[in-house]
Amino acid sequence: MILDKFKEQFAQTVAAAFCGAYPDIAKATGDHGPFSASDVLKGIEKPKDPKMGSIAFPIFKYLSVLKSKPDVVTRTVAEAANKALGANGSRPALTLTSASGYINASIDPLAVSQRTLTEVLTQKNHFADSSIGEGKINLVEYSSPNIAKTFGVGHLRTTIIGNSLRRIYKKLGYQVIGINYPGDWGTQFGKMIVAFRKWGSEETFKNKAVFNLIDLYVKFHAEAEKDESLNEEARVAFKQLEDGDPEVTALWERMKEVSFEEWDRVYAILGVEFDLMYGESFLNDKMEAVIERLTRVGLTSISRGALIVDLKDPQLPPALLKRQDGATLYITRDLAGLIYRWEKYRFHESLYVVGVSQSDHFKQALKVIAMLEEAENLPASERMTGKVKHVDFGWVKFGEKTMSTRQGNIIFLEDVLNQAIELARTKIREKNPDLKQFDEVSRMIGVGAVIFSQLSVRRQKDVNFDWDEVLSFEGETGPYLQYTHARLCSLERVYGKPITADVDFELLDREEERIVIESLAEFGDVILDAARNYDPWYISTYLLRLSSAFNKFYQRKDASGRIDKIISDNADLSAARMALVQSVRIVINEGLHLLGLRAPDEM
Repeated sequence: MILDKFKEQFAQTVAAAFCGAYPDIAKATGDHGPFSASDVLKGIEKPKDPKMGSIAFPIFKYLSVLKSKPDVVTRTVAEAANKALGANGSRPALTLTSASGYINASIDPLAVSQRTLTEVLTQKNHFADSSIGEGKINLVEYSSPNIAKTFGVGHLRTTIIGNSLRRIYKKLGYQVIGINYPGDWGTQFGKMIVAFRKWGSEETFKNKAVFNLIDLYVKFHAEAEKDESLNEEARVAFKQLEDGDPEVTALWERMKEVSFEEWDRVYAILGVEFDLMYGESFLNDKMEAVIERLTRVGLTSISRGALIVDLKDPQLPPALLKRQDGATLYITRDLAGLIYRWEKYRFHESLYVVGVSQSDHFKQALKVIAMLEEAENLPASERMTGKVKHVDFGWVKFGEKTMSTRQGNIIFLEDVLNQAIELARTKIREKNPDLKQFDEVSRMIGVGAVIFSQLSVRRQKDVNFDWDEVLSFEGETGPYLQYTHARLCSLERVYGKPITADVDFELLDREEERIVIESLAEFGDVILDAARNYDPWYISTYLLRLSSAFNKFYQRKDASGRIDKIISDNADLSAARMALVQSVRIVINEGLHLLGLRAPDEM
């Protein structure tokens, strides 16, 4: 990362200055003592006041060794470091100062400009790539809709958060496996089977099959409220499915087939991809081995005829592995899935991008795994405990209501996307009716508006799905970022010359230009923040800051009150400013890609 390179230079220079100023103490403490570059690097902080520079290093913990006053130490080291930095007569990238027990450093704006813009322009979309994940496998499970149900808006957040995290971790050098784990097993399929037997027909599978299946599912729950025996019929039907009844299995397979067709269409609209897809049924032959393993170490017991694991935790109910009739449950399959993924991939992290409503479920499952690994006395290298994360997110609400398929109050995601695309068509037709690739750009803008409306909110916050806000093309929205990208592309077309890093960076000395360059330099750190917090929101807000900074630069006025044009008669100044323009365009393009949005060249 850009700032990291300056931090490393600071650490090496300060460590050398310490050793030069206090050679006896440095010799006594050795290469790995308090005066090593690695120790200085670990102690670096960011100054609370930006006027104090970009780097701060407190020396208080060294005072007992140095036996000197703080200001004397910091002044002595800062002076020695500055002398070393300017020894070759060139303009130093860092200037160190002493301040109340801290050694601070300001980074020369010219050095930041040269390093940042050169890296962006030469590395292009690979700018801010990292090898931090090299040799490590990250699993990301997301989307995971249920068979016989179409996509509702409630599926949107898991799908796009997971898709974005998959891209972010790839950017950081991880081997990433994006997993779609459809719900194709469980009691709800007993309900679907009963509903089809009572009210379905061959016509159910012909036109809009998934929507017809949803209607049956809603009807089942409405009728079950009046006739509780339907729930018992559903349990029997699901047991038939578990036992491999040919008729029931064939019906279930048809429900899967029409569901996959529906999902593929929506994923194509969203631009969402996966590396691996398997449903809950894939784990059917793996559950007994898990139950045997838990039983072998004495963790299972019988309660009211059901097989459970007592979690010994007053905050969590027992984990129910089998019902009285022997039917397995969702947690049984999740435990089998956790162990299967660990044994197959030995992952660095395994992320489950699943809504906050499943928090207790994951607490139960992970507690069972931790108890099992402890009971088997596995070495740390053989344990997945601590490597599995529930990446939860808030509810999608309509006013004060949450969605529920069984109650029928679901808004279909494809309807939302199609309305957004149509709105984009209307907006573009008003402003640029002759736009090339009209349909393609409308699709980019409409879909981007919906995706960004969710990723611009911290993932753990609830999102109130408001049509006016989601489909707005003004303010802090996806279309605003896409429009900024298109404006940058337009400037490059107008300029019409090759853009390189071979420019006079000293010409980029205005405040507006400095702010844009500093924002560009932050991109790598922002990506790391998004990865560490499992939240694309960091990238969304960064892109808004960068775009805002660029637009202030773009609209800046000169002393006479006229727009200070980026492209002017001054060839050197124009070349330097266009290097900045292209750098911003590259970073916005890559940032949008990490979020799952496409960046049009024209709008």
